[in-house]
Amino acid sequence: MRSTSGTIRTVRSARSITRNTRTSRTSRPTRTGRTTRSSARLAAVAVAGALALSLTACGGSDDDKKADASPGSSAGGGDGGSGATVTLPRLDGASLEVAAVWTGAEQANFKKVLAEFTRRTGAKVTFVPAQDPIINFLGSKIAGGQPPDVALLPQPGAVRQAVEKKWAKPLGAGAQAQLAKNYSQGWQDIGKVDGKQYAAYYKAANKSLIWYNAKVFENAGAGEPKTWKDLLATAQTVYDSGVTPFSVGGADGWTLTDWFENVYLSQAGPEKYDQLAQHRIKWTDPSVRQALTTLAQIWSRKDYVAGGPSGALQVEFPASVTQTFTGGDQPKAAMVYEGDFAQVNIGETKAKVGTDAKVFPFPAVGASAPVVSGGDAAVIFKDSKAAQALVTFLASSDAATVQAKLGGYLSPNRNVPESAYPNDVQRKIAKALVASGDDFRFDMSDQAPQAFGGTPGKGEWKDLQDFLKNPSDVAGAQAKLEKDAAAAYGGGS
Repeated sequence: MRSTSGTIRTVRSARSITRNTRTSRTSRPTRTGRTTRSSARLAAVAVAGALALSLTACGGSDDDKKADASPGSSAGGGDGGSGATVTLPRLDGASLEVAAVWTGAEQANFKKVLAEFTRRTGAKVTFVPAQDPIINFLGSKIAGGQPPDVALLPQPGAVRQAVEKKWAKPLGAGAQAQLAKNYSQGWQDIGKVDGKQYAAYYKAANKSLIWYNAKVFENAGAGEPKTWKDLLATAQTVYDSGVTPFSVGGADGWTLTDWFENVYLSQAGPEKYDQLAQHRIKWTDPSVRQALTTLAQIWSRKDYVAGGPSGALQVEFPASVTQTFTGGDQPKAAMVYEGDFAQVNIGETKAKVGTDAKVFPFPAVGASAPVVSGGDAAVIFKDSKAAQALVTFLASSDAATVQAKLGGYLSPNRNVPESAYPNDVQRKIAKALVASGDDFRFDMSDQAPQAFGGTPGKGEWKDLQDFLKNPSDVAGAQAKLEKDAAAAYGGGS
């Protein structure tokens, strides 16, 4: 993903911000805030508070902005539709390939966004399914002389690595104008490498959410917990009612890194989080021991995890969600942790978000609730007028609005109308993300070198899977994590 020289700095100095099914560790997803410390804590409380409000419909914002001819765009663009906010050039005869790791509904919905780009410009766009880790996939394509024109990268480290390998091309004036218009400074800066804009974050994730089966909670008499202590009490209440409390998608190691990051951010605080993300403190640090010990309060309870820890290691993320919302009031589990993108998988069941499937913010383990985000960024690999136009479109509120209406998607674009999101839960999550501005933290493993934070069966993913299997061995887990981190970061600490 990135070298140690590419550590993400604080928002004030270089504002750095889940992927797929691995549904998008954007989104990875979910969601970065390298921000001032006091404001980060205040924002965490504010975002958690916004999510905790009773669900009510939110009105739309700027839904009918005037068309805006961005620098570098053609004045005679084929935007069609009076609601267009970005002018695009005619690109008849042009062909583009766009690569991403998205599958299923996520891929299908993104293809509708690409179809809208084709309608406006005339360019033919082909979606290329990529394997994970995408940086390896891109390397093989580039070695074969067939790079995609644009790729969606789920880690800041992958963006930096693409730049360092001289694969990525800088964004032009049109895309930069849309970023300045639609994104907070933090989301802009996370797409920069050495001060130059290489990426536009098209998709985000709020990765500090726990989804629950409303009928199970009702039957058990359980309420939405605000603190970790409350969460443990809620789990016991649910267990006493005859339902296993948690579903964990342990077969996908990234879900376990997300669990750790939320506990660690809330318990150790943002400064320590930044230090560990950059490997400026070791994984043998007492703060890591404390976080792993806290996680073990759930992971070590075989009767608290569907299938027990060993069984959870056989469950991939999509199934961890669907098994929470199938089986009526006797599902395999009552709760599942993950980002807003879990709605895509809930949609594969009969459960309805907001009624059958509800959500609460990840409880505060320390002084305040965590706000962890992730994101997928559009990066150009073959520079052309058409490629620049596509990224300009993806950075606009027009493109994000198309996918927002389809559900299972969250945008860091502050000019997407809240009314575009299809349900009250999604509107609340989107509103909270935009309201947080720069004051949140980006997924820690997505900031790490790929060998440590982004490779199935290796590094942090494998080490936390081993810890899920044997959560009593905190010291052993720390030693493995530090050994793998030191190797990936080049031995620095």
